[in-house]
Amino acid sequence: MPRLWSETIDAHRRTVRDATIDATAALVAEHGLSGVTMSRIAQETGIGRATLYKYFPDVDAILFAWHERQVHRHLVHLAAVRDEADDPLPAVLAAWAEIQHRHRRGPLEALVHAGEHMAHGRQVLNDLVRDLVSDGVEAGRVRDDVPPAELAAFCLHALEAAVDAPTRAAVGRLVDLTMAAVRPGD
Repeated sequence: MPRLWSETIDAHRRTVRDATIDATAALVAEHGLSGVTMSRIAQETGIGRATLYKYFPDVDAILFAWHERQVHRHLVHLAAVRDEADDPLPAVLAAWAEIQHRHRRGPLEALVHAGEHMAHGRQVLNDLVRDLVSDGVEAGRVRDDVPPAELAAFCLHALEAAVDAPTRAAVGRLVDLTMAAVRPGD
């Protein structure tokens, strides 16, 4: 198959896949998790059901693909925050806390957070924060009496509480408290 043809087909497949994921997310937002069917997704996407089944076996698979895309976007955002910040650890932790705060837990989250992609995403996130903690230790901005991997895990778990924070100000206080816990003592 000629290269141009192959690239065109791949681009078309990505477009159909993305449109399917976007339509499913919109339908879930509008009708709830139980109100979404493959027929409705096919209709909303503008493709036939048989074509839809060539891309995804069921609604759950589409939701996992949507969540995997979201996780990837979050990781890209956190890496950009790291790269742009003068002091990257608090900046990344604040961005992570904001992500947590925006994502309320419900049936959709319970379903998609069980996917294998979460293990990979969690590992990338842990590595990112661990490396920032290590850099902070070397610069004297982070305590050195606890291994960086443990401090990273502490930070990430502490900031999961941002899901339940009532306001953005509360999220900010949570980040400040977390940073106070990892700074070197006097």
